[in-house]
Amino acid sequence: MYCRFLLSFLALTLWHAVHRVHGGDPYAFFDWDVSYLTAAPLGVKQQVIGISGSFPGPIVNVTTNWNVVINVRNHLDEPLLVTWNGLQHRKNSWVDGVSGTNCPIPPGWNWTYQFQVKDQIGSFFYFPSTNFQRAAGGYGGITINNRDIIPLPFGTPDGDLTIFISDWYNADYKELRKNLQSGNDLGPPDGVVINGLGPYRYNSSVVGDGIIYETINVEPGKTYRFRVHNAGISTSLNFRIQNHNLLLVETEGSYTVQQNYTNMDIHVGQSFSFLVTMDQNASSDYYVVASSRFMDPSVRDKLIGVAILHYSNSQGPAFGPLPDGPNEADTYFSMNQARSIRWNVTASAARPNPQGSFRYGEITVTEVYVLLNRPPELINGQLRTTLNGISYFAPPTPLKLAQLFNVPGVYKLDFPNRAMDRPAKLDTSVINGTYKAFMEIVLQNNGTTVQNYHLDGYAFFVVGMDFGLWTENSRGTYNKWDGVARSTTQVFPGAWTAILVYMDNVGMWNLRSENLNTWYLGQEVYISVVNPEDGSNKTELPLPDNAIFCGALSSLQKEQSNKYIFSEASSVPSKIKILLLCILMALLHLKY
Repeated sequence: MYCRFLLSFLALTLWHAVHRVHGGDPYAFFDWDVSYLTAAPLGVKQQVIGISGSFPGPIVNVTTNWNVVINVRNHLDEPLLVTWNGLQHRKNSWVDGVSGTNCPIPPGWNWTYQFQVKDQIGSFFYFPSTNFQRAAGGYGGITINNRDIIPLPFGTPDGDLTIFISDWYNADYKELRKNLQSGNDLGPPDGVVINGLGPYRYNSSVVGDGIIYETINVEPGKTYRFRVHNAGISTSLNFRIQNHNLLLVETEGSYTVQQNYTNMDIHVGQSFSFLVTMDQNASSDYYVVASSRFMDPSVRDKLIGVAILHYSNSQGPAFGPLPDGPNEADTYFSMNQARSIRWNVTASAARPNPQGSFRYGEITVTEVYVLLNRPPELINGQLRTTLNGISYFAPPTPLKLAQLFNVPGVYKLDFPNRAMDRPAKLDTSVINGTYKAFMEIVLQNNGTTVQNYHLDGYAFFVVGMDFGLWTENSRGTYNKWDGVARSTTQVFPGAWTAILVYMDNVGMWNLRSENLNTWYLGQEVYISVVNPEDGSNKTELPLPDNAIFCGALSSLQKEQSNKYIFSEASSVPSKIKILLLCILMALLHLKY
């Protein structure tokens, strides 16, 4: 078994070497152990999910068009999938890492994700996508850098920092999951963490002794790129740094019009890049704050994460009150701030042509879906969440595998484009997306909390949002020139958000609530995009050789299946052999 794995790994590495010699796109290899760790983010010892011993996990730092190979070993006691929030996986939904595309990695097994970060730049993150595991961590950053031939639309920063902000519960994620299954609300979180650590003790009546906090070390006069991700469960957070401006430059793969903000609302699943210049006199350290938004005043004081920005020449600890956030009574602040984020249409991104060369406002919309979210409701005696009255039921066989192998009865291509006048139901209903259609999706939130929606496989254009009910006349307010292209957008309670997306990426793609509780209870749907004329893998890659099979296709699973056979200890001599063989290949190429 070891030899078989070694031969596969060796073949991949040699293929990589040949492509590098011939000028192909580089490869980046990662080897991860996903396991439980003991930590105390808010001062209470609990089990979290770490990657190779770290929480949050390591950063995947690559460059546009690189090939990424990540070997994931599952040391948890339940199945695992890792998804890559915002990566488009062009032609390759096979590695998207959600239940509709992949069988999960069983405990004690490993699986190797292989994908190309094709034509993308920017700030993203990964996390476990099933079993409510993201509530325990398991997340980490993804940084995709510009190729050297494409300049940044701003000066090169002096440093690059990844910051995770998140609401946090002291209860184990399995207990939280059980509460949801029992029809109970999660209740308010116990606090807010920054990079997996609790708040600095800015107020002894609010923050107890002994909590470890994050310190961000910087040099005076330098400018740093802060990549800030909200990897939480359901809480919108406001991010700010005492006495420092946040110059917004990028969000989820799009360079933005550069604007200064004193604070930014970052909703669940969203990622932003800010340039922050260390232009203060360093008479003391400074507070870095992530505080809850739209929460009950009785719990708001405890839902504040605080880290420390420490200049190398700082003369003392941070002091004084925390910097003010937005006025909670101003319900329009967050929406107006979101509307102010614009696409930098003159900047190049993954390609040298300007972002604005794709004139989305001039394309005719050919498909329209209005997706209605309502508060959780009882379906067959269970509390569930819905879109258009349908609560997604995840079948044992992933939709994408069922599609390839023509397994009957797994799903239906009949998701309604409007809410139906009928009782809510559990179903596996899929949107039948037309290849190269230009789809308008209106997200209408009739619930009482902010909902955040993410679409795998694409960046969509956020063209409008407003309070009230969307109507056909709402299109008159759309931004058809520089609406930002991203993969996650917020929808405020009693409001709507409209997005436009060009369906040119073949695959089975997940459209979901990023709010973990509503996602877990069924608020998601898949969009099937098929090119009927493709018979040669031009628009979709074939099923990976290492695919795991489950459900109705379990009999196809081979015994070698990816069980642990590649440990750190055993990999050392293998890598030496591979290195020698790569050198030999290079020499042979030079000779002939």
